[in-house]
Amino acid sequence: MPSLPDASTRIPIVDYDPRWPELFAREAGRIRSVLGSRALRIEHAGSTSVPGLAAKPVVDLLLVVVDSAREDAYAPPLEAASYVLQIREPGWYEHRMFKGPDTEINLHVFSSGCPEIDRMLMFRDWLRGNAADRDLYARTKLALARKEWKHVQDYADAKTAVIEEILARACADRNG
Repeated sequence: MPSLPDASTRIPIVDYDPRWPELFAREAGRIRSVLGSRALRIEHAGSTSVPGLAAKPVVDLLLVVVDSAREDAYAPPLEAASYVLQIREPGWYEHRMFKGPDTEINLHVFSSGCPEIDRMLMFRDWLRGNAADRDLYARTKLALARKEWKHVQDYADAKTAVIEEILARACADRNG
């Protein structure tokens, strides 16, 4: 399996593109058509799922399966549809990540019941409804994108403190 690709030097952040929900819907339909009932849930996640938020021009999809460690249950049909497994992280919730056949996507695969699913969706939903935190996150991403990064993951890791701060507010609001 290929290793994580290096970033070109800077992370491209673009203005919100109103076509991102359409691209998500097309990919979700394609995934549902090849996986059927094995796709327990497909969600639009990440910054492209938040209207008005600047983002890397890569649509993140969240795919929930029974057991993401059992690749034989879902990877062969995805690969037959030209999705390519890029990342396998058994030590982090058995996360898998595929790239799409013709659209810039990250298809994140997790097992049903994985706490990362709720975390990702809570972050998305909070940013959709909270302009102040959406702006904070956008400013953070834009500032970090101006720096040079050896790996895309280094950029992602640099956002962690702000993400955790925002998630803490979302959790406090949820637990009210």
